Amino acid sequence: MVKRVKFVGVAVRDQDRALDFWTRQMGFQVATDQPMGEGMPRWIEVRIPGGQTGLALFTPPGEEHRIGTFHSISFACDDVEKTHAALVERGVEFVQPPKKESWGTSAVFKDPDGNTFVLGSG
Repeated sequence: MVKRVKFVGVAVRDQDRALDFWTRQMGFQVATDQPMGEGMPRWIEVRIPGGQTGLALFTPPGEEHRIGTFHSISFACDDVEKTHAALVERGVEFVQPPKKESWGTSAVFKDPDGNTFVLGSG
């Protein structure tokens, strides 16, 4: 039976720039960074420290149109306002500041390629 999500893909234009963003600015750790074969980009996976699900910073050939789009990935934290402030200090760009709703608080940030993600409470 299925036990967990192993990784989700994030289409990126520049793997080195994406790796720097997700590790230095977002605080993720490198799980895998290895060549895939001749003519192919590297396979890079990063994870939240202690987490099981990875982000694959990889764009399959022919899927470049996915770069810079909204990703249905929501990252959870205990305090959106506090996490937002810390990430802004690290240079993370938010396209929506923390917003309180009846269901909780969320903010939306983007990576250097313009991919957008949700940061939410819970």
